[in-house]
Amino acid sequence: MSTLLDGRVAIVTGAGRGIGRAHALELARHGASVVVNDYGVSLSGEGTGETPAESVVAEIEAMGGQAVANAADVADFAAAEAMVHQAVEVFGGLDILVNNAGFVRDRMLVNTSEEEWDAVIRVHLKGHFAPLRHAGAYWRAEAKAGRTRAARVVNTSSGAGLQGSIGQATYSAAKAGIAGLTLVAAAELGRYGVTVNAIAPVARTRMTEGAFDTSAMPEPEDNSPLVAWLASEDAGDVTGRVIEIEGGTITLENAWAHGPSRDNGTRWSATDLGPVVRDLIASAPAPEPVYGA
Repeated sequence: MSTLLDGRVAIVTGAGRGIGRAHALELARHGASVVVNDYGVSLSGEGTGETPAESVVAEIEAMGGQAVANAADVADFAAAEAMVHQAVEVFGGLDILVNNAGFVRDRMLVNTSEEEWDAVIRVHLKGHFAPLRHAGAYWRAEAKAGRTRAARVVNTSSGAGLQGSIGQATYSAAKAGIAGLTLVAAAELGRYGVTVNAIAPVARTRMTEGAFDTSAMPEPEDNSPLVAWLASEDAGDVTGRVIEIEGGTITLENAWAHGPSRDNGTRWSATDLGPVVRDLIASAPAPEPVYGA
């Protein structure tokens, strides 16, 4: 086993299957003690009665690592707080938070129900906010007590959130929100020794199978080395970044940046703006096409 994360304590949400499971195993291989969180739900978020987190804990223990299962609903504010407390109580602290939990309920925009919108936004966006909020509060308290930790957060966005994806308006909105949350959290938590980054992984999982041909897609574990490095003390100079990873290809996203502008010196007239806006668009790079367009 590697010593890259030796002595460090991690929480990985949605770690019972797919990408989250791969992250938990990879962190453990590099020496981290892992809280393996999984609520045990189906692809669309319904309860299944399964306990996949326990299976991942067994895998980690079989390789000689340390892990404990957690079945919290990560979008439940109190349960997320208890999950952070569990890491501290069982392993003596918390250094790494990998927010990964989520599910999909894909629909074209005009077919999306209010319940589907609320469920997907809740698990992805609030499910990132709640653990991050409580972990951040813990790290702030540690820093104020003179025990600043080299803390790391790795959030999970998606190409659907960065470029958009037809049939996934809700999922895309949630994942775009996670990218924005990452930027703000990085700026706010840096003073406490915390870095906050996001990955946009591409892999063959139960979320992608059936939606399109996944035969050429990387395996979930192909994304995890990047997570392990971002979780390490060596990555302390990298924060506020969104990185897309597809197997052996890593792409640093440029995110929103100011493009060409025109200053009128006074309030614009609506009837004058057509040529101005079109001129600005013509002088700017064309946006990448929405997936499925």
